Amino acid sequence: MAISKVVKDVGAACAGIEDGMTLMLGGFGLCGIPECSIAELVRLGVKDLTCISNNAGVDDFGLGLLLQERQIRKMISSYVGENDEFERQMLSGELEVDLIPQGSLAERCRAGGAGIPAFFTPAGYGTEVAEGKEVREFNGKPHILETALTADFAFVKAWKGDTAGNLIFKATARNFNPMMAMAGKITIAEVEELVPLGILDPNSIHTPGIYVQRIFQGSHYDKRIEQRTVRTQTASND
Repeated sequence: MAISKVVKDVGAACAGIEDGMTLMLGGFGLCGIPECSIAELVRLGVKDLTCISNNAGVDDFGLGLLLQERQIRKMISSYVGENDEFERQMLSGELEVDLIPQGSLAERCRAGGAGIPAFFTPAGYGTEVAEGKEVREFNGKPHILETALTADFAFVKAWKGDTAGNLIFKATARNFNPMMAMAGKITIAEVEELVPLGILDPNSIHTPGIYVQRIFQGSHYDKRIEQRTVRTQTASND
């Protein structure tokens, strides 16, 4: 019989998180972010964190909440253009920032989960990204060496999960979540719907429960749109 990974709430899920730890947080923009877990990290007041995330949320949501409380020491990210507080802290030198090409960030997380210590990629060659990194030529093209990323804790958000930690992500939320779930020493999954073992179709599972140590059902998810763009309506010629 499979061992249940279910914990009673987000507080139990976040037990053991301490100052100075490295955390991975899934999501793309505001889609598929572990917002219940982030809120708990704010409540706990842990600080000097290194956060690995594709983006930094917005000023009043997602990782922006941790930035407001000065809980993050370093961000390892790809796209951070929607957060004014992030920009202020980075330019003032309060926040250490490592910007990584998006594909390289995803592969560094996946490599960490797969036990691959490093890999070569052409992305970033000839830019600041390549400074201080080994360069080798493959098929006549220069590549830079990128090292794998892992974390003390990885936080992911799934659409559905079962008691054994098997996860299904919905649409765009299947972004950085699956590879980050692989790369955390302890992976915490929050889900919109928690079901008994055997309910999920095995062929539909995106992350096997072997990668998940703790799972809980979240609540009150705020389905935000990061940027709302509407088309100006023109008069009909009919």
